[in-house]
Amino acid sequence: MAFSNFLLTLLFYCSVISLIDAISNGITVDLIHRDSSRSPFYNPDNTRFDRLKNAVHRSLSRKESFNPTSISTKAGSFKSPIQSNGGEYLMKISLGTPSFEILAIADTGSDLLWTQCKPCTDCYKQIAPLFDPKKSSSYRDLSCQSQLCTAVGSSSCDSKNNCQYTVSYGDNSYSYGDLAADTITFQSSAGKSVSFPKTVFGCGHENGGTFNETGSGIIGLGGGALSIVNQLSTSTGGAFSYCLTQIDEPNVTSKISFGSNALVSGPNVVSTPLIKKSPDTYYYLKLEGVSVGTNKIVYKPLKSEALDDQGNIIIDSGTTLTYLPEQFYQQLESSLVKVIKGKRVTDPQGFFNLCYQVNGTFSPPTIVAHFTGADVELPSTSTFLEVEVGIVCLTLVPSQDLAIFGNLSQMNYLIGYDLVKNKVSFKQTDCSKAT
Repeated sequence: MAFSNFLLTLLFYCSVISLIDAISNGITVDLIHRDSSRSPFYNPDNTRFDRLKNAVHRSLSRKESFNPTSISTKAGSFKSPIQSNGGEYLMKISLGTPSFEILAIADTGSDLLWTQCKPCTDCYKQIAPLFDPKKSSSYRDLSCQSQLCTAVGSSSCDSKNNCQYTVSYGDNSYSYGDLAADTITFQSSAGKSVSFPKTVFGCGHENGGTFNETGSGIIGLGGGALSIVNQLSTSTGGAFSYCLTQIDEPNVTSKISFGSNALVSGPNVVSTPLIKKSPDTYYYLKLEGVSVGTNKIVYKPLKSEALDDQGNIIIDSGTTLTYLPEQFYQQLESSLVKVIKGKRVTDPQGFFNLCYQVNGTFSPPTIVAHFTGADVELPSTSTFLEVEVGIVCLTLVPSQDLAIFGNLSQMNYLIGYDLVKNKVSFKQTDCSKAT
């Protein structure tokens, strides 16, 4: 009995030390771009133009599924607007005791962390081994009385009063299984690991649709209650940050940090409020205008937005392009046309609106996005991109509905999300040198 009490005490202190370590030191892990040679999606035959074309198509699909009309929030039903394999970045975490590594899409547009589990009664083909909850000594099913059972959106009870979840996606893919709790572990590229016990996740036993066989699920980084960002908030302070490297450097790894490592501080940091709106998964900001050089274009809400122009743009790491309301975009484009000297041409793919022929270097004017309290200069290296040899196009495009601040506009910025203070901070950074 005395020895058992000693073991329980030791386990308790180990957990406390792990959590204290997370708070005091934080943790930084790799974000693997799907086009990186480290990614299972990597295709060595694709050129940089192929990779950009594919990213544009994924961006369009993701943007369409973000549309509020595609989201069902009726009782007993929840459809996540994201595409099941539409994310741009992958992340490794480990589940259980002993730890079991999974590679999944890191997604700021969804909340639930889930992976395929044994026994898989009806699952998509997965190359990597499946997580077996019976082999984890720290795995526990959640009861239907659990508060997070209702937070999943669509849940039911089995004969043992265990909570079961259902999540469907914008492309009709789905995951169904047990809502459970287990230890998750992050491991940095430097070899440091931090564990968080009793983290709620979905143990999927029926999963199907367009999931890729190289992936193991989704890591939800949204703003909802089930997101690991909120679940770990007592340990990490509700903070995370990421630093995305340039699109033409897919093999230079981006980083994502939690806890004290997520702090964005020092000179030249600008911050803007996070706006609370429904659904609470998404991170809304208020865009007040955009400048081209010294010419500022003020954002004017549409009549339909006049009563609520707060939170008029979503910041999202999984959408490649930046989408602006059509009328506002046209003003931006007109301003750019006036100052850019060059031969305007049509996009060969028929997607981008503003393109130019270049024979050498192309020097676009400075474009600044004015958020409430934060002026963010868009990175020149990804605001115009070469889509074919000798043709560059603007990666900001018009939208007839919602606006999204995509990842091309976020590259080489350290971007911190503070879900306690409800703010997003930006700091220009050479992300290829981030550690």
